[in-house]
Formats: sequence, structure tokens, C-alpha cells
Amino acid sequence: MTDEIIDLTNCDREPIHIPSLIQPHGVLLVLQDPTLEILQVSSNSQEVVGRKPDDLLGKSLSDLLDVKQIKLIQQCLTEDFESVNPLDLSIKYLNKSIDFDGILHRLDNIIILELEPKKAKEKTGFFDFYQQVRGTITRIQKAPTLLEMCQIVVTEVRRITGFDRVMVYRFDREGAGRVIAEDTNQQTPYLDLHYPPSDIPKQARQLYTLNWLRLIPDASYQPVTLIPANNPLTNQPLDLSLSVLRSVSPIHLEYLQNMGVTASMSISLMHDQKLWGLIACHHSSPKYISYNIRTICEFIGQVMSVELANKEASEDIDYKRQLKSLQTQFVEGLSQAEYFLDGMVQLKSQLLDLTSATGAAICSGNQCIRVGKTPSEKEVHALLDWITPQLHHNNLFETRSLTKNYPAAESFKAIASGVLALEISKVHHNYILWFRPEVIQTVNWGGNPNKPVEVFSDGSLRMSPRKSFELWQETVQGAALPWKPCEIEVVTELRSLIVGVVLRQADKLASMNFELQRSNEELDSFAYVASHDLKEPLRGIHNYANFLMEDYADVLDSDGMAKLQTLVRLTQRMEDLINSLLHFSRLGRAELSRQSVNLNELVPQVITTLTISRPQSEVEFRIPQPLKSVQGDRAQINELFSNLISNAIKYNDKPQKWVEIGFIEGNGERKLASTSLTFYVRDNGIGISQEHLDKIFQIFRRLHGRDDFGGGTGVGLTIARKIVERHGGRIWVESTPTEGSTFYFTLSAEVNI
Repeated sequence: MTDEIIDLTNCDREPIHIPSLIQPHGVLLVLQDPTLEILQVSSNSQEVVGRKPDDLLGKSLSDLLDVKQIKLIQQCLTEDFESVNPLDLSIKYLNKSIDFDGILHRLDNIIILELEPKKAKEKTGFFDFYQQVRGTITRIQKAPTLLEMCQIVVTEVRRITGFDRVMVYRFDREGAGRVIAEDTNQQTPYLDLHYPPSDIPKQARQLYTLNWLRLIPDASYQPVTLIPANNPLTNQPLDLSLSVLRSVSPIHLEYLQNMGVTASMSISLMHDQKLWGLIACHHSSPKYISYNIRTICEFIGQVMSVELANKEASEDIDYKRQLKSLQTQFVEGLSQAEYFLDGMVQLKSQLLDLTSATGAAICSGNQCIRVGKTPSEKEVHALLDWITPQLHHNNLFETRSLTKNYPAAESFKAIASGVLALEISKVHHNYILWFRPEVIQTVNWGGNPNKPVEVFSDGSLRMSPRKSFELWQETVQGAALPWKPCEIEVVTELRSLIVGVVLRQADKLASMNFELQRSNEELDSFAYVASHDLKEPLRGIHNYANFLMEDYADVLDSDGMAKLQTLVRLTQRMEDLINSLLHFSRLGRAELSRQSVNLNELVPQVITTLTISRPQSEVEFRIPQPLKSVQGDRAQINELFSNLISNAIKYNDKPQKWVEIGFIEGNGERKLASTSLTFYVRDNGIGISQEHLDKIFQIFRRLHGRDDFGGGTGVGLTIARKIVERHGGRIWVESTPTEGSTFYFTLSAEVNI
């Protein structure tokens, strides 16, 4: 037995704009432009205008209307139809004249004329129209809140039209609707009831944006066909999107009948060029509304649409002011921070307050800083990978029910059912995510929102309109409180503000780097000149001290000789320091001569040289595995290993000394040119206490007495660091007092491609 596939989208895919049918309370004529030849006519023309379809097809419209009316229509063809409709037209039938409202609109190279019989003479002048809407418009504009405005509108529209029930029906972001205002004489209220998106499918919502008012005088009508069914010029069904007589979807008619509604009228409410909601009117018996009254209602809908922005702006006004103030404080605080992430961490409480979130995550590259209640770091990275392709044009993603589209969120829905994500920089992978917890709610629906499955005689299935509209309650889980438009607006603005701060920080950092580079160059130059120029007077002092000891040995007593000997030693030490400083400055100025350096040859040569220079030191040298070749300046790398191995030998008081030279394998990733390897020099010497680890690389810094452990100038490790940094690496140390030290450093090593 095979499973039947249920068509869940038959409502969304119904071609309601080309039904080739109209409602019977008027007649439709399709005219050739500009000859006004009748190409199509509705099959009820005999009943409405007294002429059979065959008598009209192929004829000119002048066969139906007099010359004056034809000229009026021709003049209207050059104008905006919205401003001329309806036309006062009349047709003679059975020796009497029948008055019509004529509604014109153009479609490509044809004209569509719809004629609705006037039921009675109505006041149609501008003054009469103004008198009917003046008070209503004033009350709409003066309404202090959105809901109060909606209530005024439903009351006024019901007074003007006489419908049993008038409602304001508002759409949410998912397309579901809720009745937010109602005026009715019916016993069962619909106020605050929710309706699913499928009750008004996508293509119906699209038509509401094109045609602001829709009237169904009698939902039990028999549709009227067009003759011929297709447009003769295109041989395609006629697009009736802008037609006022267009026949209604059978599914919608069934829906109205199930609801107990016989007549209905809906007026579109637009905001930011999107369908915000509807003014929905229901009547339990047939009810025709004249075109003039419909025009008044449509005008009220248009005024309300204009006022929507003002009323929504006044909603939560105090909260909006608070958000703006928080935004200002946040950006000011961020601008004072040295780095983007540091500033975010310092402002974590304000970051949550910006959106009334309970958790947030700031992601930059592979870093993720979490604030408040959030998913784990691994879950945040996985969520961000899913969100990134779905970011909107404004670099934003938001949902109040993450589990609907991201099943992995089920495990953390209690803390992150609502997500608001902002992309700061795609290049640098900078993102901010805000989280809101699940809030279990009870939603009142107008009937079970899940449409029943209807089985046809051939076994096919479709979703049919609901038959019950009684109160139906649902407990909704996995959803957070919705993100308010003002919160989304603040976050959208935040991106450009943060980008501005980051750019200013980058400019400042670039300026500082430039100044630092210039200062370093000046310092190198000064050190070189100073050390070079100091050597000459120092050499003179050294020589004259020796001359005094030689020439005046018989005159000087022992105390005088001792002072001159001390002077010679001090000048010698000062020369050593100057030579070290001179060498250090040359390292920063010398051009690197990069080449392949085989460490399997270089390191043994260094060991041999040091062994010859220290014959009294017995040291075991360990090289646990063959060393790799590196790219760099051979002379400087030789000095690097010499300084580190020499220190390992020197600062060792053990009877059995050993020094190990090796490297740590990287992550194994193959790259096109070179990869960084970590080398080390390890010993079992005296070690270094923790508080001195950050000082040992400072120039002339010695941790022991001047003559302890063979003396020295204290510049060896400073030179080692300089060499490593000039090769693009870094150096650090790990040490335990009395047990030994390990110096690590990175160099670029050659790899097989």
C-alpha cells in the first residue's frame, strides 16, 4: 500500500487572477484599443444591458452607448483611471434608460469596461463625499493609539455600510492574521482570534495589494462566463487582477459559507508598500454596496494606511526612547575601547538591553564570546553556519521560533527559541547574535487552524476550507516573544554605527603602527650612532688608564693602582655593552638573506663551537629526531641557536648536564609554500621563577649577579627574540625553578608540496 501525497499548497497555487468568470452583479466588456471594438463580453449581457453576447461581439462600443458617452470614454483613456472612475453611463433598454457605474482600466493593448447597475440615485458630488468622510478622517487622525484608530475605523465603516460585522485583521510576519478591532451586532465575537496564513493564501494577498477593495454581494452567486473564454488577441485567459467583478475562488466561497457569511467586503491596509492587514466586512444575507460608498470606504482605508506609520511610531514611545539612549551609550562606549571584541565584552549588559535579550554571542573569526544564557560555543558556531546564507539584504536574520526551520535548536529551545543575528563584516566574520527563551503561550484560533484533508471519489486528496470557526485553543511551544520592529530597527542601525567605530579604530591603529615603526627606526638609528660614537672616547679612557699604570707605577700606591684597574675593568664592561647594543641595532637594520638552512648541519656545528670554547663543561646533547630545513638568514639562525644553547649550558648547576634540541610537529596541513614549525631548546638547569618569565627578553636584563654563571651583558635573549621576530615567528619560555627551562620558537620550514 502506497502513501498518498497530500497537496498542502493547493490554495497557494490556485490561479485566482484568471478565472475567466465574473460575479453576476455587473457586465464586463473587453475592448480593442483604440477602436473600442468589443472582443469579449460576459454571458449575462442580455440580463444586464438587454443585448445578447452575439449581438455585441465584433461590434463597436458605440452600438451600446451614445456618442457623448463614447467621447467621455475616449477622453478618459488618456487619464489616470483611478481619478476618473466611476463614469456615469446609461443604456436604453425596453424604452427606458438604465444608469450604470462604469469602471475602466487598461490591460496591455486592451481596455476593460465593467458596468454595474446603479440601485438608486445617490449624492455623488465632492461636497457630499467630503461631508460623509470629514468627521471620520478627523477622528482617525486624532486617535492616540493604533488600536483606538482601528476601533474608530471599524465603527465608522459599519455605520456607513450597514454590515453585520466589521473587523480590522492584521497580518504577522508569517502571514497569519489576528482580529485586533471589531464592531458587530452578532453574538459571537471574533476579537483577538488568530487565523492561519492558509486562510488568505499568498496569491490572494498579492491581489489585495493591486486592488484595494473587494466586494462579494452574494457568496451563493452563480459565476458568469466570458465569451469567448480566452482573450482573442493572446488566446490566453484574461487577467482579471484589477477587475472589480472578478469571480471569487470556489475555495474562498466555500470558506465564507462555512463561516455563515453571505456578503463580504474587504479593504486593503498598506504599510511600506506591503499588505499590513484588511478591513474585513461580513453580512449574513446578500448585500450590495454601491461604488460610491465603496469609494468612501476605500478612501478611509487609504487614510488609515497613511496613519499606520504615525500610530506605530507612537507605540512604545518610551521604550523606543530608551533603546535610542542605550544605542548611543553603547556606541560611545565601544568607540572608547581599543579593540572591537574588548569593547563588546565591556558592554555586555548594554548589549542585552538593546534588544531585551537574555543572551548574546559575539563572533569574530573562530572566537566566540558569550554573554548571559546562550547555547554552547559549538552550537553557536553551527547555528551561525546555518544562518549566514539566509541573511537578508540588510545583513539581518530574525525568528521567534528557531526550531521550525532549524531542528537542531530543539536541544536548546528553552534558552534560544528566538534569534536575532546581525552581520557586522562578512570579510572578517564578525557577527552578533541575540537570544530569547521559549515562552509557552495559549493562542486563541478562530477554529482549528489545521485544514482538514478532503478525499475525492478518484482517491485524490486536497486541503479543504475549515468548517468550524468556534474558539479553538492551542498551546504553542518552541516560540519566544517576537522581536519588536523598533528593536530590529535599532539593531539594523547598530551595524553601520559599529562599522564606523571599527574603521576609526583601524585608522587609529594604522596611525599608531606607522608612528611606532618610525620610532623604532629612529631608535635603531640612534642606538647605532650612539654606540658607534661612544666607542672612541671609551677606548681613550681605557688606554689612558693603562698608560697611567705603566708610566706611574713607581709613583702610585697600591690603592691608586687598584682604582685604575677597576677603571679598566669598567671601561671593558662598558665596551662589551656598547658592542652588544651595536650588534642589536644592526640586527634590526640588516637585510635578511633568506635561503634554505639545513639544521641537521647547522646545529651540530654550533654544538662543536660551544664545546671547544667551554672545554671544562661536560654536557650531554640530545637531538631526538632529525631536524628539518628552514627558510631564513643562515648567520642569524646560527646566532639564535648559539645564544639559546649557550644559555642552556651556562645556567646549569647540575653534575650531569643535558641540553635537548628538537621540534614539535604541526597540525599536518599541507600548504603550497611553507608552514611554521615550533622548535625548542630544553635543559635541566637552574630554571626561572614565574615572576621573571616576562622580563628575561628585555635588553641588559640579568637575573643574577654580574659575574655569576660566567657573567654576560644580558642581551643574548633579546637578540634571540629579535632574530625570531624578524623571521616572522615568536619565542616564549616555559620553566620550573631547579628543574630546567624550555625555550620555544617558530620558524618557517620547507615542506614537500
